[in-house]
Amino acid sequence: MSRRPLPPAERQRVRWLGRVDYDEAWDLQRAIWESRVAGRTRDDYLLLLEHDHVYTVGRNGDGSNLLLAPEALEPLGAILRDVDRGGDITYHGPGQLVGYPIQAVRELPRGYDMVGHVRRIEEMLIATLTDLGIEAWAEDGFTGVWTGRGKVAAIGIRVARGVSMHGFAVNVAPDLEYFTRIVPCGISDRPVTSLTDLLGRRVSLEEAVEALLPHATRVLGEAAAEVQLGTFARGAGRKFDVDEMLAAGVFSPKSKREAPIMIRGVLAGEPERPDWMRVKARLDTHGYMDLKKLMRGLELNTVCEEAGCPNIYECWEQGTATLMLLGDKCTRACAFCDVTTGRPGEVDLEEPERAAAAIVNMGLNHAVLTSVNRDDLPDGGAAIFAETIGRVRDQLPECDVEVLIPDFKGNSEALQIVMDAKPSVLNHNTETVLRLQRDIRTAANYGRSLAVLARARWANPAGVVKSGLIVGMGEREEEILGTLADLRAVGVDIVTIGQYLRPTAHHRRIDRYVHPDEFDRYVTEGERLGLPHVESGPLVRSSYHARESLGAAL
Repeated sequence: MSRRPLPPAERQRVRWLGRVDYDEAWDLQRAIWESRVAGRTRDDYLLLLEHDHVYTVGRNGDGSNLLLAPEALEPLGAILRDVDRGGDITYHGPGQLVGYPIQAVRELPRGYDMVGHVRRIEEMLIATLTDLGIEAWAEDGFTGVWTGRGKVAAIGIRVARGVSMHGFAVNVAPDLEYFTRIVPCGISDRPVTSLTDLLGRRVSLEEAVEALLPHATRVLGEAAAEVQLGTFARGAGRKFDVDEMLAAGVFSPKSKREAPIMIRGVLAGEPERPDWMRVKARLDTHGYMDLKKLMRGLELNTVCEEAGCPNIYECWEQGTATLMLLGDKCTRACAFCDVTTGRPGEVDLEEPERAAAAIVNMGLNHAVLTSVNRDDLPDGGAAIFAETIGRVRDQLPECDVEVLIPDFKGNSEALQIVMDAKPSVLNHNTETVLRLQRDIRTAANYGRSLAVLARARWANPAGVVKSGLIVGMGEREEEILGTLADLRAVGVDIVTIGQYLRPTAHHRRIDRYVHPDEFDRYVTEGERLGLPHVESGPLVRSSYHARESLGAAL
């Protein structure tokens, strides 16, 4: 039976993701691989990142080249993983540039051009090192890139159904002591070196990526490249907006700081609010006041109030609200959000029952549940989400339940607790583009968010997966278009896109008001990419028209 060749890539999407947990990166690779094989995406990807300490054993290894007992890895802060790439054992860790090309590989009469794929990676790395002033080469019989002082880059790939996975690791400035615990790649008589050792100065990952990019986009694919880079700064490097806001007490309750001067509600450097962004408050309507009384009577919080949603009057008049579980204090701070940051109280075990009672009282066909981040809890609050879904289903079986969850710090077991409760929609917001993640979110990252969404798709293939973006915080239109492609590539069904509105004078300034025509272009691009539904407009928020969005995506 002949194989159907994959179509050539439309774009080559390159992403520098920063530090990503190995298991999350592995799931992200798998998700994009599946999409490329299935035709859900027509794009090739190159994921660039670094890992925490991890030893990986490929198909050619049996673990014998690990020179210490597996239980001795924990004190070193390292983990061990068996993977399905070629090669033996290798090490990944901080200071090492890891690249995962996920791309269609040329088909040969018998199999795929795996050797050619490896040679192209070697060519790319050798050209990169040459630009950095390092003489390097490939050697017959030894995969990887070599120098006069030893191996500087390892390569291990897998090609299945015509699409590659795994890739390469360049020793930029890692702690080479970690290589002494293994026989690297099973080669006992060849040393390992790094760019830092070869050049006699510390080489940063940013410098290495900048040198790699032109060769990656030239060698690895013929499609036009679209590149997005996250931040490279760590520790005492550059200051991030959200960190300065946090230090200034922006997210604390009852801040007594003097507010910046505003003229007609506009901060210096901000654009004037256009007519399409004006919302009329309708506080005197019965629906709004009745719902407010119901929430207060049941001692429930809503994200509508806590986050200052502009649609609160419209939604509450229609009897729709998004319930916020697990209290009103968040363990994180995000530059766009008005929810108070602080130490949360005890978990209210009766809250799921009260939340279900409110949903029954409102007679909802579609309920939305969210929560603050609870990084203080082992499961991040997943059990409360699951319990609430169950209570709603028991009392109102016909009601669809949508959950807008945090990332649970990447805890896949916590996510599974929620998914086992079978929510109709699993929503996790990406919030902004890759470049702005660190400026806007704390303790969250783009790669993790994509991995959460991919895992949700696998956990409940019959369910709907959703994510949301906020625009007007400094992103560019082409970055949003690339983000839509990424969300499609990990299996997202619904994307919401809305305008950022600064909650207070202390929060992040509004960079621009996005014109309705641009919002329309996001819908058009989403349709072209094959996203089932994009809800895009100035006043759109994660839960806006949630029921209608679900219907459109099914």
